[in-house]
Amino acid sequence: MSNKRLAIGLSAAVLAAAFALPAAARTFCCTDKSGRKICGDILPEQCEDRAYKEFGDKGKIRNVEAPLTPEQKAQREAEEARKKEAERMAAEQRRKDQALLNTYTGEKEIDIARDRAIADHEALAKQAREKYERAAKRRQQLDKELEFYAKKPVPPDLKAQIKEAETEIVAQQKLMDDKKKDVEATRAKFEDDKKRYRELTTKPAGR
Repeated sequence: MSNKRLAIGLSAAVLAAAFALPAAARTFCCTDKSGRKICGDILPEQCEDRAYKEFGDKGKIRNVEAPLTPEQKAQREAEEARKKEAERMAAEQRRKDQALLNTYTGEKEIDIARDRAIADHEALAKQAREKYERAAKRRQQLDKELEFYAKKPVPPDLKAQIKEAETEIVAQQKLMDDKKKDVEATRAKFEDDKKRYRELTTKPAGR
């Protein structure tokens, strides 16, 4: 029984000692607008919008930066956005590089793929040219018919045929122009692909 009382007494003494220990002392210091050093055991009001130091137990010092101004926040956000965009572009380039290496085993295959793609565009351009020529020929025939109505009202059917031929001429001309641009873009793309493939697969000298 006496042992039990002794244990209870010891526990109470330990708890009392724990509560009696002072909390770890901290001091906050900063330099105010006039250059004076301001310190306190809680953060002084003059330090709230400034950089300050927090001195803890065992000589620990924590440096806290001043809150950012709206301009500084905007600059930081812009810099973070630029960094994220750079990271995104780098990741996209890595993806493209890997796709390039996975698709081709040599520059010759790139040339073959280029020629095939160009041939597809040129085939469509040829079809457009043939349709354009047929529409242009049809338009000439309609113009001859139109001569008979120089002093008479033009029949609605003839007007419709002329409009249809003109629409076809414009559409096929646009398609031919587009295919020409596609061929040029395809050549440039595959040239870039071949150059990049060479960079990825050619070992630098001395290695």
